[in-house]
Amino acid sequence: MGMYCQMLIDDLRALAPQTSDWFTLDAARVQAFADTTEDWQFIHLDEVRAAETPFGGTIAHGFLTLSMLSAMSYQVTRALPDFQSSVNYGFDRIRFISPVRVGSRIRGEFIVASVDEGEGWLDIHWDVTVEVEGQEKPALAANWITRVFLTEPSDE
Repeated sequence: MGMYCQMLIDDLRALAPQTSDWFTLDAARVQAFADTTEDWQFIHLDEVRAAETPFGGTIAHGFLTLSMLSAMSYQVTRALPDFQSSVNYGFDRIRFISPVRVGSRIRGEFIVASVDEGEGWLDIHWDVTVEVEGQEKPALAANWITRVFLTEPSDE
């Protein structure tokens, strides 16, 4: 890949922090996630019982908040060049810092922490923070790795 690959790496490393749009974690979304994952713990679904907990009401699943990184990433990677394809390669670190009350809005900030190069691919290590609207502490912080597969542009 040579010079083209090095240009991509340089562009990624120079990329300013990218912020997604807001996403609402409303009761319908939380219920759908509970049904999909079979995690029906009352803290997510039962307003009356959840009001008696230290959270004072229902909270979104931490894994729902984490899974929203996919939707957020589609928005922030618009600034990147077109890649052949990309896949979720994993996480080096995930921390659930504060709960997300059902009905809250969240958004992600993505910073390129590092880039690793392989034969026809790049691993982009993103430092991601998920902010909760009106809340000082973020919902989560993670180091997420995305593997992108490269196609060098033709000279045609």
